[in-house]
Order: sequence, then C-alpha cells, then structure tokens
Amino acid sequence: MSRDSLVFGQIIGDVLPLFNPSVSLRVMYNNRQVFTGTDLKPSAVVNKPRVEIGGDDRRVFYTLVMVDPDAPNPSNPTLKEYLHWLVTDIPATTDVSFGQEMVCYESPQPHFGIHRMVFALFQQIGRQTVSAPPVRSRFNTKDFALHHNLGVPMAAAFFNCQREGGTGGRRLR
Repeated sequence: MSRDSLVFGQIIGDVLPLFNPSVSLRVMYNNRQVFTGTDLKPSAVVNKPRVEIGGDDRRVFYTLVMVDPDAPNPSNPTLKEYLHWLVTDIPATTDVSFGQEMVCYESPQPHFGIHRMVFALFQQIGRQTVSAPPVRSRFNTKDFALHHNLGVPMAAAFFNCQREGGTGGRRLR
C-alpha cells in the first residue's frame, strides 16, 4: 500500500504518523485482497482475515494492530480508536497465525456512516511483552507504539466498512 493512499484516506494524520512503508503487508478476507479504500460489508469480514507479512529474516518480529478511528460514528468518533485486533510476536515472512493474539479479533459492525478499518504493522525490538489494553474503546495507535518502543509503522492497509443496508458512496471527511 502506498503512502499516498494512506495520506489521501487520512490514515496518516488521524491514526498513524508520517512514515515510508518498508515491509509488504497483505490482508485478505475470504481470499479477496484488501486494497486502498476497498468497500467491504460486515458480512464479508465476520472471520479474521489472513494477513501475510513480508521481510526476509524470521528473527524479526512484528506487532499488528487493527483499529476503527470512526467509532461509533464518523461525524462524532467519541470511541476512536476502537481496537478490533492486536497480534504480537509475528515472525517476518509468515502470516499472523504464527503470532500471539493479545486481543482477539472482533468483526466490524458499523451502524452509522462509512468506517475506515486500519491495519498497522510495527517492527518489534526482539520478542517483547506487550500488554493488552483494559478496554477496546479509545485505543490510541500512536501512543501504543510509543509506549512499547515500536517506532513508526513498517506498513499499513485499510478498508471502508458500513452496515449491510448502507449505500456504496465514498467516505467524506
């Protein structure tokens, strides 16, 4: 995913600091790859996605965070960022199933508006203890990365999600 698409989708700024993607990150729901701004309904994201991580050294470990910065409503995101998934100790060149799930996957169920679902991948300094937050709401990806010395993201991806009966319009900000 290019940095420009993350800037255009306001992922950089709202959720992540400015960074240059340096590792491949591939997110797939039901064998459908998530591309910038892909529109997915809640029924398509019930089960956790397959997430593949690039890299060339299995001694390098990553942390994956999935958040909704638009909860509960993009016009009034009082619960932002809502944490949907947290996986740590993911070896490079594998998928997240080899990592440690710290917060289990919770499928997106937006009720109002179009929500951005953001995946952020951080490189760890070796294997490390990452504590799960006490609640999912009001998570802050930037603060989390700072607290755990994760630095800037190595990669990110996002898709748009809205309720089943929602129209297919673009997300406005």
